[in-house]
Amino acid sequence: MNKLPSLLENNRNWAKQIKEERPDFFENLSQGQQPEYLWIGCSDSRVPATEIVDLAPGDLFVHRNIANQIVHSDLNSQSVIQYAVSVLKVKHIIICGHYGCGGVKASMQEERLGLIDNWLLHIKDTFRKYEEELSNYEFESEKVNRLCELNVKAQVENVCYNPFVQQAWNDGQSLTVHGWIYNLEDGLLNNLDICIGSLKEAKENL
Repeated sequence: MNKLPSLLENNRNWAKQIKEERPDFFENLSQGQQPEYLWIGCSDSRVPATEIVDLAPGDLFVHRNIANQIVHSDLNSQSVIQYAVSVLKVKHIIICGHYGCGGVKASMQEERLGLIDNWLLHIKDTFRKYEEELSNYEFESEKVNRLCELNVKAQVENVCYNPFVQQAWNDGQSLTVHGWIYNLEDGLLNNLDICIGSLKEAKENL
């Protein structure tokens, strides 16, 4: 039976290196987590959350799914937000999409893909909402990338109107929601200038 020995060996080397550099790292980490950030990103293997912001284990609470969606009926994402906001008391929620996202691109096409079609319906709604703007772009790649940005904005809005986020704001908890996008071609994050720290700001800017 193939037990993926190369991955297990990679893990041992990784743990050994960390122990050599920081002997008490894992002992301290095992005592609990206190991340300041919740990262909501795409499942794409090319967008590893902790690596691209150079954070260590324990620094980033992470939720990933296809096309970084926050759907109000999705108990998975809603549970993550509740735990991050109400229990861990994170100070920042980062919604990070990426250019060239396959899920976003698929939402613009008529091809039926199966179960994922239901998941993409929410992006299709965003596509229809901004269809006139998107029609001004000459190249398909430009349309896809712009829709990737608009999708991030839509998910920021969904997070801001999440009941646990609103309750945190009502209670005076320090919490800011950010919209970012990652460029696969150069490895850089781009701030979409979406930064919401209260329900008032959400109503004014989204």
